[in-house]
Order: sequence, then C-alpha cells, then structure tokens
Amino acid sequence: MIRIKNIKTEIKENIDIYELASKKLKVNKNSLKKVIIHKKAIDARSKYMFSYVFDLDVEIDNENIFLKENIIKVENEEYVLPQMGKETLNKRPIVIGAGPAGLFCTFCLAKNGYKPILFERGEKIEQRVKTVEDLWQNNNFAINSNVQFGEGGAGTFSDGKLNTLVKDKAGRMREVFKIFVECGAPEEILYDSKPHIGTDILRKVVINLREKIISMGGEIHYNSCMEDIIVENNKIKSVIVSGKCIDTDVLVLAIGHSARDTFKMLNNKKIYMEAKPFAVGIRIIHPQKMINENQYPINYSFLPSASYKLTYKSKSGRGVYSFCMCPGGYVVNSRSTINGICVNGMSNYKRDSGFANSAIVVTVSPEDYGNNPLDGISFQECLEQKAYNIGNGVIPIQRYVDYKNNILSESIDIDAFKGKTHLANINDIFPKYINESLKEGIDYFNNKINGFNGDTSVIAAPEARTSSPVRIVRDEDFNSSVKGIFPCGEGAGYAGGITTSAMDGIKVFESIYKRYKNK
Repeated sequence: MIRIKNIKTEIKENIDIYELASKKLKVNKNSLKKVIIHKKAIDARSKYMFSYVFDLDVEIDNENIFLKENIIKVENEEYVLPQMGKETLNKRPIVIGAGPAGLFCTFCLAKNGYKPILFERGEKIEQRVKTVEDLWQNNNFAINSNVQFGEGGAGTFSDGKLNTLVKDKAGRMREVFKIFVECGAPEEILYDSKPHIGTDILRKVVINLREKIISMGGEIHYNSCMEDIIVENNKIKSVIVSGKCIDTDVLVLAIGHSARDTFKMLNNKKIYMEAKPFAVGIRIIHPQKMINENQYPINYSFLPSASYKLTYKSKSGRGVYSFCMCPGGYVVNSRSTINGICVNGMSNYKRDSGFANSAIVVTVSPEDYGNNPLDGISFQECLEQKAYNIGNGVIPIQRYVDYKNNILSESIDIDAFKGKTHLANINDIFPKYINESLKEGIDYFNNKINGFNGDTSVIAAPEARTSSPVRIVRDEDFNSSVKGIFPCGEGAGYAGGITTSAMDGIKVFESIYKRYKNK
C-alpha cells in the first residue's frame, strides 16, 4: 500500500476519494484496488487557500513506480504486543477508576486473560446520567457520582475530543481509536485531524466497552470506593474497597484528577508524589456563528462548527491559552465537592447548541501555591470554595466587559449552560495576577478573533481542573515507590485528555504483561 500525502481539493459536501487518488497517480480509477482516507483536514488560513487536505492510502499494482515526493510506501502501523513475561500472576489484578485510563487498562488485561477487577466509586453510566441531570436541573449533588466521578470518567461529560500532539510510533493511539469504533464511535475518528465523539455517543461507547470487558472475563463493580491500601515490605499486599479487603499483587491507580481524598490517603501512606504545574481560569462563551465567521473564509452549511486555539504570554511572563475548546457546546456544572463549584465544557456529537465555549486559563506552578504534594489541591479548593460562595452554590457568570471593569452584570439570558447560574463578580474568585493575565489574554485574542472580548462574550468560573495538580512518581517499569502499584492516566499526572489517558492505560497494561503471564 502507498500513501499519497497532502492532496488539496475544493471544499464541497461530497468528495470522490477514488477520483482524487487517480488524478494524483495519473491512472484510471478502475486500476485502484482500494482507497482509504488516512487523514482529512481543513486548510482555512485564507479564502484563497480554503480547501480540504487529504492523505490517502491506496492499493494498486506496481506500487513502487509511483513513489516520489508526497507518495510513500506505508509501513506497518498496527499495534503489536510486547513479549509476555514469565512470572505467574497468582492474584487477580485490580484497577481503581473507570475513566479512559482504567477502562483501557482493564480492557487489555481482560483481552489477554488476566481476569481483572475494576472498582469505580461512582455509578454505571446509565444511572450516572440521571444523577448528573438532577444536579444540573435541581442542584441536587451526589458526592461520589457526578461530572468527575462515575463510569467513563470526567471525559464522559465533555466534548469527547480525541486529538493529541503526542507522537505515537507504537500504534497505541490508532489502537484506542479502533477500539472506540468497534464500540460504536463514528469511523471518521480514524482519519479526521480533529476527531471527536461527543458526550452523547461517548456514553454508548462506554457501555459497549464495559460489555466487552465483562465478556472477556473482567469484573466491574460500581459504587465501590477505595478507602485504603495495605503494604508489606514495600510491596502492595491488599486493597480496602468499601470495607472489603482484597489481596492483590497488581494495583493500577487510574483515579482521575479529582480524587482528592485518595491523593490524601496515598500521601499519608508515604507513596511518593510531587506537586506539578497546571492552569486555572474561566470558560468564555460566544455565539458559534461569530466563531464560524472568523475561522472560515466561506461558512458552508455542511462544515462542522469551527474551533480555535489561542496562546499569549502575559506581561508577567505567564502563559495564557485556550483549553478544551467546545464548538456548539455548553458550559456545565462539574463540581465534585460539597462546598465547591467548578465548570467544564461539553458538546454533543453534532455540536449544534449555537454557542461556542472554551477555557481560557493561566499557568500556575508550585511557586504560586507551595511544593508539598497536596498544595496544588488546596489552591484548587480555595478557588472553588470562593466560587461556591459568590455563586450561591451554582455557576457564577458575568459578561466579560463587566468582568474587565470589575462590576456586576445586570442580566444574562443565554441557553449555553447545563446547571443553574448566578450573576457574580468573578474578580472575587481569583488572585490579582490571574485576573490581570486573563484580561490581557482575552483582549489580545480579540486580534485573532474579532468580537472575542465584545459585548456578546460571557464568562463562567472557575475552570480549575485542567489537569492533575499532583504527579504520583513512577519508575521505568511504571511502578510507584511501592512495588506493584501502577499510577496511571491523567490523575496520576501522565496524561491529559481522553486519548492520552487511554494510551497510558495501555502502557501500564504492557508493563504488567511484560512481567507476568496470566494464570
């Protein structure tokens, strides 16, 4: 098979990829045995360059005669398992957390005969959706099942974005996407340059992934919170889950970035952790039509809702950037504590809410909040408690122009939220250096997107869970400072988002696989 790279073609609703390939190769369409889209993107840099850009994989006889610049031979890109270890694993491996990292680690363990047991503190997805809707509609809060906790993890109530800048020579990313497609995700995620599933489809994918795990011998237990671990001779001996003690030699900690009680327990157990930088800020909301008009030279009706990615360095030297941009989405109440509020962005597959939202965040580091492992968590908690207080227990919102002028907004009436809202002065949440950096950045971004800081711009806060403020340190074999405990995913500080978390779950599985054979 050969790959034709960087084929530019006009923007239109239906594209004949066989015709594109035949023209590039200068052959008759009938000579093409097979054509597959490897990558599809939109080049929207100007109205003169507005085009689709394809990489196409082609099966054709005598392929070597076509090789030249931008036409290359395709190497094997399939995921390959490492060599299985020789040590017998006598006790079933235990995975804590049913987010992407935990689910994919469990899936791979089950597929290869290890009969893993997965414990999730929240509810299975069907019940979790009802619990979250009750929070959004009635402000009834459940501490162990919410936007952060429950089957599927925090990403289940997000945009379902899958794009990442991680280089993937081992083929783990494509393996993740293939498993997603097998579980009901749209096939286009295999080639779209900005793949996303959407929260509505992602929920169905999670259910199908669960059923596959169970069919292969895995167990999943919900409403089951890990309370303690027992260590002997610096090795994991057992885990306490909802009062029950279970022996194991392998414990995968895919706990997510919001398991603050678990981080505290691990710190008390002297599991080596360190504070790490992250970012905090606000969600900014605009009419999606405005974003489309700025990002597309010609706004064809069949094109997806446009996104953006923005960066700025403030006068203080801090990075200010857009994060987790949700075209056609909603800002959601994503709280997971009794007296705190935080927000996130969420989109359905069609991205058709009529509003765009994105986090605009400012980098913070241990220099701002302290070097002890849990200091970043304390910093987050402080911001979220202030938001809870000024927002009367719901999402605090404000017009950007009023935030900039430090005055309360008189009224805001837009259908861009999942969860109740309250008019508040968001300046009261953040320290001065964050407020100043946010305002600088948002005003600068107006140079890139006209109207970004205008009268239609609304903000909500705080976006405080951009990534884990803690890293559970692991060695080259993925063990923590206690042998047999494998920190995994975003919560452990080794991933950022659905795709990299799932890939990290596979990496941790590989480490277990390379040491142990199944019983």
